[in-house]
Amino acid sequence: MMISDPSQDGDAVLAVRPVLTDDDLNELFSASWPGHKLTSFAPMLARSLAWIAARRGNRLVGFVNVVGDGGAHAFILDTTVHPDERRRGLGVQLVRAAADEARTGGAQWLHVDYEPHLESFYAQCGFRPTAAGLMRL
Repeated sequence: MMISDPSQDGDAVLAVRPVLTDDDLNELFSASWPGHKLTSFAPMLARSLAWIAARRGNRLVGFVNVVGDGGAHAFILDTTVHPDERRRGLGVQLVRAAADEARTGGAQWLHVDYEPHLESFYAQCGFRPTAAGLMRL
């Protein structure tokens, strides 16, 4: 499902649950995350509640994944915007669209973990900081 108007001059086009290839995602993640190792994304997407992708032309320029517990809680994972596209609002659009999809899927709470330097970004998306625990496995 398309969620942005592709007729707007130069805007990236957002879509919910579009078909994405490993090549698309590995190219985006390699550009965005130093040290990314090529992987198959099919197992991850198979467990997802939804994902939102942004394309500019044929190029994947943004992605965010939403997973859920089947009940009230959903989680944002892998928010990624191509370095050439950052600081233009695309990440906020992706996360807000993911929140809409989580709500549509029945979630009442949306969680996200982030590094301290991303606090203002996620605040722009509507999140507030909370205390949480984390265990490395």
